Amino acid sequence: MSASLVTYEAKDGIAILTMNRPDKLNALSPELGQELLAAWRRFNAGEERVAILTGAGAKAFTAGADLSNPPELWSFVPGAGIDVDKPIIAAINGLCVGGGWILAQHCDLAVAAESARFIYPEAKVAISGGFIAGLAARIPHKIAMEFMLLGEEMSARRAYEVGMVNKVVPAEQVMPAAMEYARKLADNAPLVLAMLKRFVRETLSMGPSERLGRARRETLGLLASEDFKEGVAAFREKRKPRYRGR
Repeated sequence: MSASLVTYEAKDGIAILTMNRPDKLNALSPELGQELLAAWRRFNAGEERVAILTGAGAKAFTAGADLSNPPELWSFVPGAGIDVDKPIIAAINGLCVGGGWILAQHCDLAVAAESARFIYPEAKVAISGGFIAGLAARIPHKIAMEFMLLGEEMSARRAYEVGMVNKVVPAEQVMPAAMEYARKLADNAPLVLAMLKRFVRETLSMGPSERLGRARRETLGLLASEDFKEGVAAFREKRKPRYRGR
């Protein structure tokens, strides 16, 4: 039996989600994306109050999309493919490239190793989904444009200085620092945290790709519903449909 591409560990009200493809620098494939989406659903439905998202191994949080088998990134990004009202902390233990930064960007807090490196190379490889545009609503405009348009590497220290991460620590302290945040959040009032996350989501300007992802999630959900199947069946059978709202 193959190993899970995303592992889920729950302890003391905290969920640790680990992208588990270290031999490929945790590159994002459709299969990994499906498992990460399932992990977010489990987190939403479970008792855990806070999640930490990290990557297996010491080299990379994730090297971004697997270009030999790219995923639909929007489908497993919190806030686009799925709403997650509980707090999420990114524990960035190494290289963070492309779609990896999109995942970190949609977490609420981020801890980075001193050795972490951030790169958004789409302008250099002539491919883009446009998801990165939302960064301009999260950090100063000129810094966001520098990161997006130049496609050059940014150090963890620089990422901290411009507000992309909350804390930079030695590599061996990334998970302990993330856990320290998580324990504090787990002790706070969950209804307040959820409300504030929803308010922030409604306040932040979303880029076109984020809006498109949310719209696609809604339309695909409708097409998978029992009501859609009932509507089609009723039309074919020339009868009044019996909708159940699910």
